[in-house]
Amino acid sequence: MGRYILLRHREIPELHRLDVYLRHGGYEAWRKALTSMTPDQVIEEVKASGLRGRGGAGFPTGVKWSFVPKNVFPKYVVVNADESEPGTFKDREIMEGNPHQLIEGALLAAYAIQAERVYVYIRGEYRSVARRLEAAIAEAYAAGLIGRNVLGTNYSVEMFVHLGAGAYICGEETALLESLEGKIGHPRVRPPFPATFGLYGQPTVVNNVETLANVPPIILNGASWYRTMGTEKSPGPKIFCLSGRVRRPGNYEAELGKITFRDLIFGEEYGQGLLGEERTVKAILPAGASAPMLPASALDTPLDYESVQAAGSMLGSASIIVLDDTVDIVWAAYKMVRFFQHESCGKCTPCREGTYWLRRVYERLVAGRGRPKDPELLESIARQMAGKTLCPLGDFATSPVLSSLKHFRKEYEAYIPQPVEAPVAAPAGTVETVPGR
Repeated sequence: MGRYILLRHREIPELHRLDVYLRHGGYEAWRKALTSMTPDQVIEEVKASGLRGRGGAGFPTGVKWSFVPKNVFPKYVVVNADESEPGTFKDREIMEGNPHQLIEGALLAAYAIQAERVYVYIRGEYRSVARRLEAAIAEAYAAGLIGRNVLGTNYSVEMFVHLGAGAYICGEETALLESLEGKIGHPRVRPPFPATFGLYGQPTVVNNVETLANVPPIILNGASWYRTMGTEKSPGPKIFCLSGRVRRPGNYEAELGKITFRDLIFGEEYGQGLLGEERTVKAILPAGASAPMLPASALDTPLDYESVQAAGSMLGSASIIVLDDTVDIVWAAYKMVRFFQHESCGKCTPCREGTYWLRRVYERLVAGRGRPKDPELLESIARQMAGKTLCPLGDFATSPVLSSLKHFRKEYEAYIPQPVEAPVAAPAGTVETVPGR
């Protein structure tokens, strides 16, 4: 096997074509599962591999599949290809360069839970990517890999691509399901969870693109092989999206826990350092705008779920944005809050009102009209939002606020105009002199 497991198209030209994918072991895992494994065995193999969701939460994939009831039909698999997190662009590359591995992974998930329909929910701005994916699905249909009685078995499955409307909130799985049903993309109250009450009220598994791209090599090579990569609690490969003030932004595939932020940013095979030689790292956003920013002291943190959490943030989808010493942290936090306020669906009060007031206070600060109590006010608003919203978006909106206040409070204080002291009147009977005269 080559260097890449998920980004194999970088080593194999034209891998998006079915004939090329088949020549390099494509759909062998699908054939193996259908002809020699039961659905429960597929679930147990994925569970044993320790594969964790690559969309943000990091929940064990096999465990998620096992929650689906066995005797309730119909069931669905929904592929979350919305990818709206700032700084995230890994799923796009998989769908463009290696679409059949995603398709195969989604089919394996469908077989594991005995679903007969797969929907790929893709963000509306990815229209050209959707066309590439639809072409690959059409090839798989023509080859008898999707459809009725697949590969001569009694199992049948269909697959469809659905374009969303480009809303960040639809990256949240229940809002995605609402949108897929033709409704406004608002999150649902949970429980019940999608595993028991998902699309059209039926049992549904929702998985991220990168998550499902990991499944075919697991089924083909086994869970023990997969666990030779990464760490005990964070096994396997991961695609790290690197952007911001770096020389070479892009997607980089590496084993979880085997490289640090410093390796990713400065390594010759990765980011190759900052844009200016004299520049230094000021802060790191490990998961786009949705997780707390970390200071430069976290540079040597290994890139796995547990280590980043121990450092005070989350790895999430690993959309790592680097801020150097030229970046104004207050401005950066304001920009992220403005994004979340714009993307809030408005369904729940803490998020709708909280993001509005956070934005108003930031607007006052950056306009030079800050008040001495504004840092405390921002913190108060954020803490009243945290943990009180229907979906994680409200919590995400508090991350840049609370973390920037924690690590860079002096930058906030610099925005607050200092009171000008009134001149002291000269005592009676004295003569004032002008300097220089």
